[in-house]
Amino acid sequence: MLICNWLLVIAVCAFAQSDFDIANAAYADGRYEEAAAGYEALLAEGPNATLYYNLGNARFKQGELAQAILNYERALRLEPNNKDAKYNLAFAQSKITDNIVEQDFFLSTWLRAVRNALNERTWIILSIGLFILALVGLLLFLLGRETWVRKTAFHIAWIALFFSIISGLNATSLHKRDTLRNEAIITQGVVNAKSSPDRSGTDLFTVHEGTKVTIRETLGKWSNVHIGNNEGWIRTSCLERI
Repeated sequence: MLICNWLLVIAVCAFAQSDFDIANAAYADGRYEEAAAGYEALLAEGPNATLYYNLGNARFKQGELAQAILNYERALRLEPNNKDAKYNLAFAQSKITDNIVEQDFFLSTWLRAVRNALNERTWIILSIGLFILALVGLLLFLLGRETWVRKTAFHIAWIALFFSIISGLNATSLHKRDTLRNEAIITQGVVNAKSSPDRSGTDLFTVHEGTKVTIRETLGKWSNVHIGNNEGWIRTSCLERI
């Protein structure tokens, strides 16, 4: 029975790899729509950074900048240090048009960059590892006989505990971000943000395809979005959550 189960797992993996190779072959042949469909079918089985990255490439080749940016962003959520996804995302973003400049306090930007440098799982592992190190340091501080050992252990303990807390906060922040999924990409060409969740609302500002926004709340078919110093209502159908 165990052998049969292993054979079934191997067969499933081989089939999935075959589908992946077929999609890659379609991309190499310039059949980008077919390649994209293949990657999306595989993604239906579960998120995967490589598939999101490849799907982003296929969409970019089709001229679908918003979908390309969306999938590069999704790839980076799973693999924050994916250099290819970072480069392609920046390149795709350079092709979009928008008149809104994101203005943020430099410290907030830096802290967000540090948080996004690793994924949630890695931050959790790092936090646990540092906490264990802090406990070891505390134990050495309490039981150590040599003065230099106790001093060293004390400093190791509080430094490890400090960074353990920081790592835990980063993991919590990423979990909240990915649970709420309040970041989205505008998927339609030109969208006017309204002063109220209604067509009759006053036009406040304009966002363009590929622009990244933060969703503050949703009311019916409308979402209140924030970007830079601007906030307004747009139809939810005009965006897609990352």
